Amino acid sequence: MLMQKKEKIEFVKKLKKELKQYKTIAVLETGATPDRLVQKVRNQLKPDSKFVIARKTLLVRAVEDDENLKKLLSQLDGNVALILTNKNPTELNGIVAANRIRLSAKPNQVSPEDIRVEAGETTIAPGQAVTDLKAAGIDVKIDKGKVVISKGKVLVAKGARVTTPISKALKMLDIMPFEASTRLRSALEGNLLFTEQALSVDRAFVERTVAADFIHAHMLSTAIGFVTPYNAPDMIRKAYISAIGLGVERGIYEPEIVEKLLAKAVREAVQANKLVKPAEPERPAEEKKEG
Repeated sequence: MLMQKKEKIEFVKKLKKELKQYKTIAVLETGATPDRLVQKVRNQLKPDSKFVIARKTLLVRAVEDDENLKKLLSQLDGNVALILTNKNPTELNGIVAANRIRLSAKPNQVSPEDIRVEAGETTIAPGQAVTDLKAAGIDVKIDKGKVVISKGKVLVAKGARVTTPISKALKMLDIMPFEASTRLRSALEGNLLFTEQALSVDRAFVERTVAADFIHAHMLSTAIGFVTPYNAPDMIRKAYISAIGLGVERGIYEPEIVEKLLAKAVREAVQANKLVKPAEPERPAEEKKEG
C-alpha cells in the first residue's frame, strides 16, 4: 500500500521518536530471506522489540538528522528491516542467527555441498515419477508396487549447478539441500556500532580464544623462564630435575644425589665387568708334563 506524502511525514516523525526509546537499533538483511523466516524472527522478538519494514528513503530520513544514528546509513542499502530492542547486540544476534530453515533446490542454483540420493524404498507412486527420476540420472526400479532407488549416488557435486530435472527429482524425494538463515548487518548500541563480524563474537568464541591464548602465553613464559603463578610449579620441577642431573654428572655428594651416584657406579661396574675377559684356570703340574 502506497503512502501519501502526509503519511510519510507522520511515519518518519513517529519513527524518529521510537528510535530514541530503545537501547539497540539493528539492521536485519531481508533481501534473500524467505518472508516466513523473517516473520518467525519477528514473532520471537515480540513483545519486547519492534520491527520496522519500510522503503529505504523513509528509513534514511528517520536517521540522517541524528549524528549517532547516521552511523547506520551505509547499512540501509537493499531490502532491510530495522529492529528496535533493549536487548544487547550479541544477545539479539544469537536469536536472529539461530533461525534457519531448509529449502528445496531451484534450477541453476549452485550447490554448497554434494547432494546425494541414497538407495532404498521411496513413498513415490509408480508412473510418470519413474521417468522423471531417471531423467535426473537416478537409478530406479519398481519392486512390489513401490519405486525403489537401486543405487545411491552424488547427483550434484559441490560447486555445480542444479539442473531442472534434478531440481524436480529432489523435490519429489523431499530432499531440501539448501539452507536459509537470517542475519544482522549491524547493530548500534548507544554510540557503539557493531559490524556483522563483531556480532559473531559470542561467549563460546571468546572462551575458545582466551583458552588458546592462555596456552600460548603459558608455553612462552615457561620457555623464556618468566615466572608466573601458573607456570611456577612446572619451572620448579624443571629446575629440580636439572639440578639432580648436574649433580650426578659432576659427582656432587648431596643426600638426594648419593643414591643415584651409587646406582650409576653399579651400572658402570657391571658394564666394565662384561669387558674383562675371564682368566683360564691353571692346569695341574702333571697335566703340564704330559703336555
